[in-house]
Amino acid sequence: MSTVERIDEIDVRILELLQEHGRMKRNRIAEEVGLSVPSVSERMRKLEERGVITGYHAVLDPKRLHFDITAFIRVIVDGSEYYPEFIRRATALDEVLEVHSITGEGSHILKVRTRNTTTLERLLSRIQSWPGVHGTITSIVLSTFKETRRLPVAPTELLPVEALESS
Repeated sequence: MSTVERIDEIDVRILELLQEHGRMKRNRIAEEVGLSVPSVSERMRKLEERGVITGYHAVLDPKRLHFDITAFIRVIVDGSEYYPEFIRRATALDEVLEVHSITGEGSHILKVRTRNTTTLERLLSRIQSWPGVHGTITSIVLSTFKETRRLPVAPTELLPVEALESS
């Protein structure tokens, strides 16, 4: 019988601090939450082991790196037999930032970043040539007012890994 894993108030504060300041030193986190550095390190290790913290990443400014086009591409894939190959190909492309299976118009939606409309057009041509892809519908982003991966965390019980794997 497995024990119930929980995220408590201190874990919540650690997660909030890391989401806001990913490079924050552990001694600063320890000061903020009122624990020793080894205690904070142990909590962070456990949060990583339990899959709550999945990585640490730098957030880059795409415009400064000349990725001027953000677009959402709805892809219509003819049948579920084509989905695994579509997912494999889509996730392999550097321009594709996100791949989601969706309801509504299309079967998948991709968030992409490219340098310009020419590179977007080439990417669309490539995707449209894949087996099972019936069509695409593309929306180019004109302005972005909020873009984040930050989650509002609260004390809670963690979902068991088995529940995550079946969804």
